[in-house]
Amino acid sequence: MSSFIEWDALFAVVLAGLVVGAGLPALFALGVRALTPQTTPSGDHVAVTPMRKAAGFLCFAVCIVAIAAGVIFLASGGHA
Repeated sequence: MSSFIEWDALFAVVLAGLVVGAGLPALFALGVRALTPQTTPSGDHVAVTPMRKAAGFLCFAVCIVAIAAGVIFLASGGHA
């Protein structure tokens, strides 16, 4: 008796959904968090360090590349 579920295809769809559906928004949120000035307990704002700026811009760059790759993939026919 053959299986009605193609497990490889199901795994690929679930993995892609997790990466794109949860991973990219989480990465974007990390970029926003990295570029947000920190607040001390006394209420003063501390400037964003260059390392945090670089991390934030890297997060945004990965998001932009992923979105552009998705648009190009869909525009080219949406299949391999």
